Amino acid sequence: MTREETRILLGEAETRFEQEGKLIRLESGRAIFVGDTHGDLEATRTVIARYLNSKTQIVFLGDYVDRGPKSAENLNSLLRLKLEHPDNLFLLMGNHEGQGAISFHPADFWEGLDRERRTQYAIALSRMPLAASTPNGIIALHGALPDVETLEDLEKIEFGGQQWQQITWGDWQEEDGGYLGDDLLTGRPQFGQGWFDEMMRRLKKNVLIRSHQPNARQAIYGRRCLTIFTSSAYRELIPRRTIAIADLEREVKTVDDLVIETV
Repeated sequence: MTREETRILLGEAETRFEQEGKLIRLESGRAIFVGDTHGDLEATRTVIARYLNSKTQIVFLGDYVDRGPKSAENLNSLLRLKLEHPDNLFLLMGNHEGQGAISFHPADFWEGLDRERRTQYAIALSRMPLAASTPNGIIALHGALPDVETLEDLEKIEFGGQQWQQITWGDWQEEDGGYLGDDLLTGRPQFGQGWFDEMMRRLKKNVLIRSHQPNARQAIYGRRCLTIFTSSAYRELIPRRTIAIADLEREVKTVDDLVIETV
């Protein structure tokens, strides 16, 4: 893409993200949840070819760049598709879209940009939504649940703030307790089942669908917390790329009420 094409694409995407707000509300039909793609353009193309249609809403859970060989192509393709299908494709923010607020590694996509383009991408992606909610019991986001009182409070979360870091940077551990401290190596906030149970009670949701944490078991906390990955970046840890499908007309109480497919 030329500089002018990049500027126009990012400007239009930024405007669209600002119109959507921080919380996407999916009301009816079928929803497809897609984990980290991390520069895996083939995974993205497979999902789009297989699932994108007028009756289906696709929610990508963040981390579109870095680690994979086609980061720029993957991200730009998704941004164009978002503008073409604004009501059927949703792009949530992961920590790898938060370059303007947090330091992470690897950051090969960002390090390959000059200062002007890095600033343009950072500003546009900082406007991305943070979570998606369904009427049948699902909350979907990138990492962990933020410390908010109600679902509506998600709209008030500020880019780079503590609640933002919980959503985009937080990990779950199979332990009791609430906030367990920050990981000494990565700085990522760690949370236990007590935190999960309390935040899900406040949000009045049954199941969390997220990505972000490749070493997490797929389903934990009474099969109410689902971690999916849709990238080949962690092939040794996660040999299969998976997505989750929900019928929004049926109540979802556990992961068993979802369909998990390989792409």
